Amino acid sequence: MQNPLSNTSSDINGETSSEKPSLFTKDLVVTYPNKTCAVNGVSMNLFLNKVTTLIGPSGCGKTTFLRTLNRINDEYGCIYEGRVQHGDTDILSLKGDALHRLRGQKVGYVMQKPVPFSGKTILEDVTIPLQAIGIKKKSILLERAEEVLRKVFLWAEVSSRLNTLSTELSGGQQQRLCIARAIINVPDLLLLDEPCSALDPKSTFKIEELIKELKRDHTLVVVTHNMQQAQRVGDFTAFFYEGSLVEYASTRQLFNNPTEELTKHYIQGDFS
Repeated sequence: MQNPLSNTSSDINGETSSEKPSLFTKDLVVTYPNKTCAVNGVSMNLFLNKVTTLIGPSGCGKTTFLRTLNRINDEYGCIYEGRVQHGDTDILSLKGDALHRLRGQKVGYVMQKPVPFSGKTILEDVTIPLQAIGIKKKSILLERAEEVLRKVFLWAEVSSRLNTLSTELSGGQQQRLCIARAIINVPDLLLLDEPCSALDPKSTFKIEELIKELKRDHTLVVVTHNMQQAQRVGDFTAFFYEGSLVEYASTRQLFNNPTEELTKHYIQGDFS
């Protein structure tokens, strides 16, 4: 069910992909301090400049898998086994400054609920990652802010009020601001955890269109409960169940011709 790993290609459920991996996991196991195994032996490639959507019922391990890719699970005391490889970097072995650089510069992360920084202006908020690595010159901050705010289709809406508080933006605007903040250091990998779950349909449409645009410059992994959304934005889709990777294929193949009975039942809505 899970694809063997290669530097240039991967056999996914019998389908050969010539896409180049951006990151891979090998026999990944993630266990919480209470001994709950949330991710159980997952091996998969995440392909360069593609969108991989993670689907499955609540508690199936997809968010834990996502948060392992930038080691946010450390905050919950998780124990890791196996391998997570990004280029020459073994993510599971990183410590100290190297781990901070991974999170701040190599892997962007956006939570399901928008988190603007309290008391910060729009300009201050979106440029926090730049300031964290020592970039302080106002002209550079403004230039980079404009670049990413245009990229997330927000510049036209906020350009005249960059000095207002970011918390005054609407929910959809706040989420696009958080995505802009996550990509301002041009990370290779962008992780989105249910990015539309708190948004109205209009804002959801904007985020989905944004996801399609962002893969030009980033590799994206998106957790979603919305199977229609997975089909709209995903190039590849992985179905998780009880911590295991049941099936991983091109999105078209997984939804139109799944190979596993469990996948068929899930996408038919037999359980959720």
